[in-house]
Amino acid sequence: MRGAQSHRAAVDRLLASYRAIPAGQRVRLAKRTSNLFRTRSQGTTTGLDVSGLDGVISIDVQARTADVQAMCTYETLVATTLPYGLMPLVVPQLKTITLGGAVTGLGIESTSFRNGLPHESVLEMDILTGDGDLVTAHPEGEHADLFHGFPNSYGTLGYATRLRIELEPVHAAVDLRHVRFDDLDSLARAIETISTDHRWEGTEVGFLDGVVFSATEGYLTLGSWTDEVGGLSDYTGAEPYYRSIQRRSTDRLSIHDYLWRWDTDWFWCSAAFGAQNPTVRRYWPARLRRSDVFHRLVGLETRYGLVSRLDAWRGRPARERVIQDVELPVGRTAEFLGWYLQNVPMTPVWLCPLRLREGSGTWSLYPLRPGETYVNAGFWGTVAIGPGQADGAKNREIEQAVAEFGGHKSLYSDAYYDEETFWAAYGGENYPALKARYDGDGRLLDLYSKVVGRH
Repeated sequence: MRGAQSHRAAVDRLLASYRAIPAGQRVRLAKRTSNLFRTRSQGTTTGLDVSGLDGVISIDVQARTADVQAMCTYETLVATTLPYGLMPLVVPQLKTITLGGAVTGLGIESTSFRNGLPHESVLEMDILTGDGDLVTAHPEGEHADLFHGFPNSYGTLGYATRLRIELEPVHAAVDLRHVRFDDLDSLARAIETISTDHRWEGTEVGFLDGVVFSATEGYLTLGSWTDEVGGLSDYTGAEPYYRSIQRRSTDRLSIHDYLWRWDTDWFWCSAAFGAQNPTVRRYWPARLRRSDVFHRLVGLETRYGLVSRLDAWRGRPARERVIQDVELPVGRTAEFLGWYLQNVPMTPVWLCPLRLREGSGTWSLYPLRPGETYVNAGFWGTVAIGPGQADGAKNREIEQAVAEFGGHKSLYSDAYYDEETFWAAYGGENYPALKARYDGDGRLLDLYSKVVGRH
């Protein structure tokens, strides 16, 4: 662990790097990695020095809390907490997502139906604001507005340096049941039942997500704690985890392997690189079978367009990247999925239910209704587009459909909203006051410019 003294030194370097940026110039982080899927213009200024802000500062086992630096990845965080028999209340599914990124950009996983989103288990945050002040934000008090406005702000109000988060106890393993549904309506009804009761057919459910393969083949994976460690499966080898969902009704994974079950194959997207071909997989080093490796390969394609040029040479149609996560009210989820399967269609689709934690308050820039179940639908890949279609045509179509079905979409990927529509959906009534108070000189981009303008 880093320790308080090491953390203080890292914060001092960060502050010094902020002060070294000339007045009037934009401020940005000097990050080596990212889980964003927006093409962004390259800045010309030196980024803020975040070296030494990527670890766990301390763990209070009795209080079940941890003080964590914002650039700490969940891979590092989980590796530090599991030996104490603890884990974060929500562990996003990809290893290199950082705690600060999951809070300011929103994260989700299979405990979200009972624990909400990662920012809901934050107790306090130290934040370097756009104005260059280091403030500590709590749910109540002087900077409560920043505390509740920070989630979904994507670094446009400031950058967290330290977060104190809640932890929960773990067991050795997770027992899984893959329950098949032959229609989308019954699947959505089951999600609502489990999300409110935390039980299914008499058994307690601690983890809940699902996969839709078609309109007549969907699965909910129900996880329950167990201390039994016999018969554990391992999906870091020959078989991708998602294929097991169709082939077996029960399974068991160690808690470590359960938390990272999706990372080895980036859900199912490793197939795009041939990594699920048995011959290729045999020679693809296991240490490189990770989501961040696949993300870098996508970055190379975005930069050089080798596959696009090869497709054009072969006479294949151009393709549009569709990488989206959207949140729908559970009562509209089956309708949306029916529309999606007719109009996109690209499968599988990941489903992850979520509910705000009781008493967690409101979150200014991503309004969700307390007491209501939502379902995150994640779909990632490319779709063929016709000649002369406008840039982002399919993504624009999805954005419109999500709004019509009463949902929101996450902002980590391409967005095409006009300003009026965007601010109506993402806290436009609250954002100007937050921006004026914490970034009055506009040293940071505003939210619309960053996520839609791709700066």
